Amino acid sequence: MPRYLFEANYTQEGLKGLASAGGSARRDAIESMISALGGTVEAFYFAQGDSDVVLIIDLPDNKTVAAVSLAVGAAGSVTNLKTRSLLTPEEIDEAAKTAVDYRPPGA
Repeated sequence: MPRYLFEANYTQEGLKGLASAGGSARRDAIESMISALGGTVEAFYFAQGDSDVVLIIDLPDNKTVAAVSLAVGAAGSVTNLKTRSLLTPEEIDEAAKTAVDYRPPGA
């Protein structure tokens, strides 16, 4: 199943909710949402620095990732939501063996 890295920052309202309900409740809510979509949460961390929360999530496909991003973004409790597709070393090995007919600009 494809794996994705999600990073986000909480809004003021999101931080109030987090402070009220706690970190474990937030993790449980995310795990429940992802499970209902056929995925799993591999890692869930609160962070200091550029992002307030960092997750690694397995989801069935890009359509499901887009649905999660739309729902989370529309709720207004986070900002700067970033999603990245993650690849294993073996997937990079396969990519390196794939022939690509590319011509650089001006060539």
